[in-house]
Amino acid sequence: MHWLLTGPLSVEEVTVAIAGLPASLQGTKLVQMSDLHYDGLRLSEALLEQAIAASNRAEPDLVLLTGDYVTDDPAPIHQLVLRLKHLQSRAGIYAILGNHDIRYRRSKAEVTSALTSVGIHVLWNEIAYPLGQALPLVGLADYWSSEFNLAPVMSQLNADVPRIVLSHNPDTAKLLEQWRVDLQLSGHTHGGQVIVPGVGPAITLYKGLHRHLPKSIRHCLPFMRKDCAKVVRHWEWAQGFYQVGNNQMYVNRGLGTYLPGRLFCPPEVTVIVLVAKSS
Repeated sequence: MHWLLTGPLSVEEVTVAIAGLPASLQGTKLVQMSDLHYDGLRLSEALLEQAIAASNRAEPDLVLLTGDYVTDDPAPIHQLVLRLKHLQSRAGIYAILGNHDIRYRRSKAEVTSALTSVGIHVLWNEIAYPLGQALPLVGLADYWSSEFNLAPVMSQLNADVPRIVLSHNPDTAKLLEQWRVDLQLSGHTHGGQVIVPGVGPAITLYKGLHRHLPKSIRHCLPFMRKDCAKVVRHWEWAQGFYQVGNNQMYVNRGLGTYLPGRLFCPPEVTVIVLVAKSS
């Protein structure tokens, strides 16, 4: 994607307070990257290199990848992992898959195998403990997968134990409200890509016009096509930090870019520092 359509990389720094965070994990630093769409079109090699360098400069305790490494054909994952293997982290690199990573019958296995080959741990309805038993890491199946099923995973955890949940699609935050989620990390939306200052993602404006435009015109306009309108239901959660009921969520804007490009919505690497919530 041409730099003019993508914009410069932004490194967002966020502090998240977690109730019951052990003193030993105070100041733990996470890096989140999402939605790379590495396919030779939507992410330049230069931007990817900048993102990896920014992550390494942060010297994170844990790197978390929240899905959509490829777009359609899973084959580019084999070249992508040759870049991702340069990511550095004290406690490892953990990943979940997005809807594009499971697009074809072979996609899930191929993407998972490639990421695993360079030491990236892929979680699919699994719980891991890279930071110890006091802060579990939950990785969910993609929301659009037939294997998305919260109860068998979330019910394994004691409600007194804080946890981080990786879930590609932020719409899942609504379903997760019945469980404790100290921090949900999501992507999927690309931040809306085109942002109207003071309003939010342009798609929220388009949706209001949807019923008043002929189908022929609707199909030609960015974000008006039926498939774009179905990307996510809660566009109010397109980017940044949110309180959803008693839970907390951060939505990363991603690195990849679809046409018509990004406006007031730069690609993002997120650096998250965990602190104990004061009582």
